[in-house]
Amino acid sequence: MSGAEAARRAGLSQSKVSRAETGSFLPTESDVIALCRVYEASLETRRELLDMTRALRQSSTSARVVLQRGGWWMQQRIGKLEMASSQIRTFAPTVVVGLLQTESYVDALLGDSVEREDRRRMISSRVERQRILDTERHFTLVMTEGALRWNMGGAAVMVEQLDHLVRESHRPNVRLGIIEWTTPATVPALHGFTIYDSRAVLLGTQTATAIVTDRKEIQDYEAHWAELEPLVSYDEAARTAIECAATDYRSITKHK
Repeated sequence: MSGAEAARRAGLSQSKVSRAETGSFLPTESDVIALCRVYEASLETRRELLDMTRALRQSSTSARVVLQRGGWWMQQRIGKLEMASSQIRTFAPTVVVGLLQTESYVDALLGDSVEREDRRRMISSRVERQRILDTERHFTLVMTEGALRWNMGGAAVMVEQLDHLVRESHRPNVRLGIIEWTTPATVPALHGFTIYDSRAVLLGTQTATAIVTDRKEIQDYEAHWAELEPLVSYDEAARTAIECAATDYRSITKHK
């Protein structure tokens, strides 16, 4: 069936169907339902596509609401975003990238802001998300050296975390990068963000988590990524920076 014929049967424009196919346009739930009907998609496929559409929907959720609902809920939504994407690019200026965090690091990161039961579910949900690293998706994960040097949870927690980063950096589908503190920069690092293909951006602030799907805003974040990338050290250079930080943390544990 041609795209023009599918569009006619679904009551959509041909350009809308074409842009949805190439990933440059996010269809609405009603668009997805109409196209599933035209293509005679199975119930399972229809549910999966609707889940992806809802996960990619633009929204902003306050941190207070996230904690009230249970942080694991947001972790599951982020997991659906990841499953709907083939290329994931993350910039984390202040903390270790979520997909590479150890359980001890997540526990320290949450601190006393979350009740014990919710904290356990959040940790479990975040670790569960990391299974996506075993797929064929491509990940480019960039942190500043400052994220490595922020002593979250104590030296022992950081040694375990940094050793984990080095191991994960050898995955064939993971490109881990570090912006070293000695690298001169003319680009500010205001907050972290993740780009999912070129269809959505997830960003978090002190008070809210936002999912952005506006095309112009996504282009702005991709332009910002392009500004940051010349500053990044990848592969062996990144591992050297991580191992240097780990050595410093080990020296702290020895003197205690």
